Amino acid sequence: MLFHCHCIDCRKQSASAFGTSAIFPFFSVANHPSVASFVKEADSGRKKYCYFCKECGSRIIHATIVEGGNPQSISVKAGLLDGLDWTGGMHIFCRSAVVPIPEGVRRWEAEPDLKR
Repeated sequence: MLFHCHCIDCRKQSASAFGTSAIFPFFSVANHPSVASFVKEADSGRKKYCYFCKECGSRIIHATIVEGGNPQSISVKAGLLDGLDWTGGMHIFCRSAVVPIPEGVRRWEAEPDLKR
């Protein structure tokens, strides 16, 4: 899945109108020697791990902490992924959007409900 997130945190973190992330099943990067992390509260009120490169400081991955304390997926900053298929991206947290959302795309005002 690919999300274009319009929440305030993603806008600030990307220094742009939205942040784009590719979603994958959770895998740990915590022990990688070039990666460090901190915990931050998301717009949803849940906590998320924010992983960043120790060398350049760029945030590269987020993992939301869900009930029970373990992340189920990771959000990799899409610009880091060579060969990524950018079609079909879904827009989330549109309530905070500062640019128009294209007509006909899947969108949510806040967190996505992937059942619809």
